Amino acid sequence: MADSGTYPCTLCPRSCGIDRNVKTGYCGETNTPRIGRAALHMWEEPCISGEPDEICTDKKRGSGAVFFSGCNMGCVFCQNRKISRGGAGKYVSPERLTDIFFELEEKGAYNINLVTGDIFIPSIAGAVKAAKDRGIKIPFIFNTGSYIKVESLKLLDGLIDIYLPDLKYITQGDAIRYSNAPDYVNAAKAAIDEMVRQQPERVYDGVIMKKGVIIRHLLLPGKIIQAKMIVKYIYERYGEKVYLSLLNQYTPNGNLEDYPEINRKVTGREYDSLVRYAQELGITNAYIQEGETAKESFIPDFDGTGV
Repeated sequence: MADSGTYPCTLCPRSCGIDRNVKTGYCGETNTPRIGRAALHMWEEPCISGEPDEICTDKKRGSGAVFFSGCNMGCVFCQNRKISRGGAGKYVSPERLTDIFFELEEKGAYNINLVTGDIFIPSIAGAVKAAKDRGIKIPFIFNTGSYIKVESLKLLDGLIDIYLPDLKYITQGDAIRYSNAPDYVNAAKAAIDEMVRQQPERVYDGVIMKKGVIIRHLLLPGKIIQAKMIVKYIYERYGEKVYLSLLNQYTPNGNLEDYPEINRKVTGREYDSLVRYAQELGITNAYIQEGETAKESFIPDFDGTGV
């Protein structure tokens, strides 16, 4: 098993105290990285996956997404439940993880997109460093729910080129109800501050981002006031340093009987209200989603492809 160097485990804000060299932590994982899928992914922001027209004419491009299993949050509405809590995925060594990066580069990926790898940061840091030492040419993205300790993020300093955090909540009540994480708001704010410190400037090669931070917010049904609070906080805190990405792709996962208030899709009226609010604040560096994105076809199969 890969050695986290932490006994007991305190990598994330939960600090569950479990020795993940011998058993699973709150996240449901040991220290050995487990991956559900490693493949080209076409559905991230255009500066990550490429412009839509470019994707249509060049099927070999896209983001090289590596989806890690397990999760330290356990959101009740999780759309990737098959890997976050469902036990899907294959165990890989650090050496195999580095090889996967090069295989995705060979397929034409614009970047390596490390999706929900928060609980494997020590192993990821080692694999990324090895890839860079071997001469990989494409940038690395850390794609995260932001429930991370600043001390853990510092292990990635100098290794991650683009941070793609999601600021899920700004009210403690929702963080408790939907993720059992009463300290999420303060932890996520501190984590995103550290990400911006590490990558304070946006750098592009044409339309493709090479360095920078994009902060996402997934709009939840009925949570428009919280979403506007989040947008206002991000703009007042970071201004033009970061891009904002407002997502309307929330898809009920079939396990929300006890949460009827979010057991539906987001309406067009709700999302339009959020977009208008961002415009009224003066935000120009932002991505929005158009068309029908809240459907299961946008959720990839976690069948071990590429692992």
